[in-house]
Amino acid sequence: MTQYFAKQPDVPSHRREVDARLRGRSWTFLTDRGVFAREGIDPGTRLLIEAMRVDSGDHLLDLGCGYGPIGIVAATLALRGRVAMVDINERAVVLARENAARAGLENVDVYQGDGTAPVRGQRFDVVAMNPPIRSGRDTVRRLLRETHDALRPGGRFYLVVRTAQGAKTVAKEVEALFVQVRETARGGGYRVYEAIKGARTDV
Repeated sequence: MTQYFAKQPDVPSHRREVDARLRGRSWTFLTDRGVFAREGIDPGTRLLIEAMRVDSGDHLLDLGCGYGPIGIVAATLALRGRVAMVDINERAVVLARENAARAGLENVDVYQGDGTAPVRGQRFDVVAMNPPIRSGRDTVRRLLRETHDALRPGGRFYLVVRTAQGAKTVAKEVEALFVQVRETARGGGYRVYEAIKGARTDV
């Protein structure tokens, strides 16, 4: 079985459209084989989108964007800001660019690469992530550290994890990095956490 967190999916392309209603608006997204949640917006991503706070001037990073629903919805909330979307999966990046264009968004940049490497040096007000738990604990830990480094002091991190896939364990990893962590939403077997980056220098 192909892994959505591979750089190049090993299954032939077969595109389709999926519909969703997110933040009170109807959406249609292009998806494809070899990308995450190709059959439609998964419950965790939906819960994260509904729970995240995005202000109009925020600079937001959607880390592991897939075909783009989190970042695209965020871009409609941050019309005076900008959204960077990153994924290691080349097919997902192409889809995210097309979906942003189909939504008429001009405040979105989509990058292909591993973790925050494509946006190194940028600082964000918000980072949102549905982490690739199946890629392994070491990868998730690295992405959490990179997220912390990419946020400005006071910045917000939104993370969704399936409860049965170790949400509480991941939350402890987040607590080791951020000064404030709280659960903001729960449903469908998932939990969303909001973490605030402080001015601590010991992490």
